[in-house]
Amino acid sequence: MSTVATAESGTSLLDKKMKKGPGLVGGLIFAAVILGGLAYCGFNIVSDMGHVQIVSVWPYVLLAVALLIALGFEFVNGFHDTANAVATVIYTHTLEPHVAVVWSGCWNLIGVLTSSGAVAYAVITLLPVELILQVSSGAGFAMVFALLIAAILWNLSTWALGLPASSSHTMVGSIIGVGIANQLMAGNNGTAGVDWDQVVKVFRVLLISPLVGFGVAWLLMVLVKKLVNYPALFTAPKGEEPPPFIIRALLVLTCTGVSFGHGSNDGQKGMGLIMLILIGTVPTAYALNHAVSGSQVVDFVAVSNQVSGILTSHVDKNAIMGDPRADVTDFIKTKNFTPNTMVALRELVEDISHEVGLYKELKAVPPRDQQNVRNDMYVASTALSIMHKKHNPVFTDQEDQVLGNYQKKLDVATKFIPLWVKIAVALALGMGTMVGWKRIVVTVGEKIGKDHLTYAQGASAELVAMATIIAADNFGLPVSTTHVLSSGIAGTMVANGSGLQWSTLRSIAMAWVFTLPAAALLSGGLFWLFRQFGS
Repeated sequence: MSTVATAESGTSLLDKKMKKGPGLVGGLIFAAVILGGLAYCGFNIVSDMGHVQIVSVWPYVLLAVALLIALGFEFVNGFHDTANAVATVIYTHTLEPHVAVVWSGCWNLIGVLTSSGAVAYAVITLLPVELILQVSSGAGFAMVFALLIAAILWNLSTWALGLPASSSHTMVGSIIGVGIANQLMAGNNGTAGVDWDQVVKVFRVLLISPLVGFGVAWLLMVLVKKLVNYPALFTAPKGEEPPPFIIRALLVLTCTGVSFGHGSNDGQKGMGLIMLILIGTVPTAYALNHAVSGSQVVDFVAVSNQVSGILTSHVDKNAIMGDPRADVTDFIKTKNFTPNTMVALRELVEDISHEVGLYKELKAVPPRDQQNVRNDMYVASTALSIMHKKHNPVFTDQEDQVLGNYQKKLDVATKFIPLWVKIAVALALGMGTMVGWKRIVVTVGEKIGKDHLTYAQGASAELVAMATIIAADNFGLPVSTTHVLSSGIAGTMVANGSGLQWSTLRSIAMAWVFTLPAAALLSGGLFWLFRQFGS
């Protein structure tokens, strides 16, 4: 790839710009944001746990270590994935590198804060249900530690080589490894520990998204060349000269969209795990959503009665009453619907309704019962979701509507993310972006195509990445910023006849191929190791 060199040193002007720091004012602003965010998070943690009776310090030590590791994953995610968003604006001289990084970090923050949490809990559903229900046990902590540490190690390895591998792929691989290891250690078929339907759904999106990125970016570039008569759009930057205003505004807009999309999608991957950590260590404060009001509880009880009636109408006369949660959990693990499943689910719904209705508010549920109620709600919601997918039994449209409404209410009570968790994740992403962005930026900007990025190529690739990521977020599906943007840039290079650097693409492809099995092996091995130290 051609670069603009100075006559004196032979180093590119871009290299010199990338070595510049944010300056004193920028550094002070960044430090103030970090300190303010940490103070806010600390205040809220203290407030949340103000009514928690401290019996032992050990759970809080585990909480601190687990949160540190979880935020460490988001930190690595920041300098590994977020760098993709700023590559095009830096290489087209649209923004100064340190300005671009700060701008991207701000929009990552906004993306995280406005995220729905759907992606966070889509990732959680990949985990073995028995480990989710036992998250406060040794096995639960071993699961969380193993998959987070494995993801961090693999991300650091690919970052050190400057390879834009996918944090989403890494996380999915780590979860699969833990699930298989858990089953093998229990003497069962290893594949039984993984929700393969959900894995296939997630993996399909991760596989298709780079193809979409390449194909749509190629098509967009071809159309722009045919339809837009603006020669400056198709030129490469000259020296340090920024692009014309309209092009510059377009590139800033696409960088903003990709950064926002990355925050709202990738930023959620650690949130669900942080919530599992909080539920496992401080269930009194975090097992149930204490923001659910008394009037919402009254409505929940009324809907529960409707659901109980619907399930009763589908109960088989040969059903045998057993342990409701155990029977429904077994259905979730095996996907094998039996006559006992429906009666067990009905009993679970009635138990939840009685427990919640008795105390009027979720925050009034006694500490000893908070996690049990949460587990019952989680199991009931997951079972209804599986029944809906399998269409077994067949519910009428009206019944489906009532059951869907009930499931949403269960999810409101259990699948929530406090604001301070979002802020902590956003800060970790932002810090990571500020620290380690350069390696991935150089690969994306210089080593995919043979020629320098033109303005049209940068805008096309980022526009496609922005649209793909935000669309996936709206559907609650995890998608890889890295895959979409890297393949989008490759698509624009092909459309422009610029040529590709196949050695780089082969290295990126190898990282993509090996990410899943490598992360699975790492997390499975770590899970086995950690399980040796506790039950």
